[in-house]
Amino acid sequence: RDLMICVGDKEIHIKQGDITAETSDAIVNPANSQLLHGGGAALAIARKGGRVIDEQSHNLIRRIGEVPVSKAVMTDAGELPCKFVIHTVGPVWHGGNNGEAELLAGCYRNSLQLAMEHGIRSVAFPSISTGVYSYPLKQAAEIAVRTVRTFIKEHPEAFEDVMWVLFDDRTKQAYDEAISCAETL
Repeated sequence: RDLMICVGDKEIHIKQGDITAETSDAIVNPANSQLLHGGGAALAIARKGGRVIDEQSHNLIRRIGEVPVSKAVMTDAGELPCKFVIHTVGPVWHGGNNGEAELLAGCYRNSLQLAMEHGIRSVAFPSISTGVYSYPLKQAAEIAVRTVRTFIKEHPEAFEDVMWVLFDDRTKQAYDEAISCAETL
């Protein structure tokens, strides 16, 4: 069952599925700083999106050097059903005392800010940094939900639809719990 939370008159949804099948205006890619699409969601996005994503990613890196942790950049979506891919670099978990929480929150804030600046009205997120970067899932879900909820409250007219599309039961359950707790705030 998909869960949602209301923020004013906006709904934030959580569902299990394949983010590469989403028809949102933009999907978010949990990227590395070189925009190399080596595994997980990044690899799936690059494979389904085709050459356009790789070519534009390589051009971005040639121009800017690398994408700093928590920052966001955008490419076209190639053959994906969405229009754009927002690439954000999540923090690697090093125990929680190295600014990881603020960096992870920055991934969500900066992705939404970039989307807003480009008139993107719907965005689908995966769970950022909880794969090979080893961010504890419960903490990551709480940060993600809190950050997106705050951004939507601050910019209520910016988006029509914001959601998480999560790959497995365990991840969806963590986000369901985070969104259930957020509803009581």
